[in-house]
Amino acid sequence: MNEIYVSIDVETDGPIPGPHSLLSLGAAAFDAGGELRATHSVNLELLDGAAGHPETMAWWAGQADAWAQARRDPQPPEPAMRAFAAWLRALPGRPVFVGYPVAFDFLFVHWYLLRFTGASPFSHSALDIKTYAMALLRKPYRESTKRNMPRRWFSAAPHTHQALDDAIEQGRLFCSMLAENLRGRG
Repeated sequence: MNEIYVSIDVETDGPIPGPHSLLSLGAAAFDAGGELRATHSVNLELLDGAAGHPETMAWWAGQADAWAQARRDPQPPEPAMRAFAAWLRALPGRPVFVGYPVAFDFLFVHWYLLRFTGASPFSHSALDIKTYAMALLRKPYRESTKRNMPRRWFSAAPHTHQALDDAIEQGRLFCSMLAENLRGRG
């Protein structure tokens, strides 16, 4: 089965799931040729007993538009994550989680999928865009930031802190990197 690269971005009210909530999830599925095949987005209700982290909430105070988008029409976590898992299973390929930074986004998505559906279609693996850039650029990890990446890898899409917009933006970045890497093999 072919792989399909699912770029995921999350917006949260804190650094870890459980004490803090996943507010919004955006996912953009790309095939290996860089074609956007499907998208999924959902805003989630807060977890019972969870609270926003003071530092995260201070950051959100300066992001009024993005906050309003992340709080529009929130869904209960269990049916939202079941619908997301079903969307992943219906994709035309085996899903590969792609994120920037993957450690943060994967932590929330994996935790929510396990808690509310009992399984993750991604298993226990995810692909980090920054680490992939490190390998392509042959630079140390800490130097493999977006500001040090070639402009040719980026699309014109802005980074809005709205989960679906940002998932599409980083998915296009990953696909540019993937295409360049595959061309270099010939």
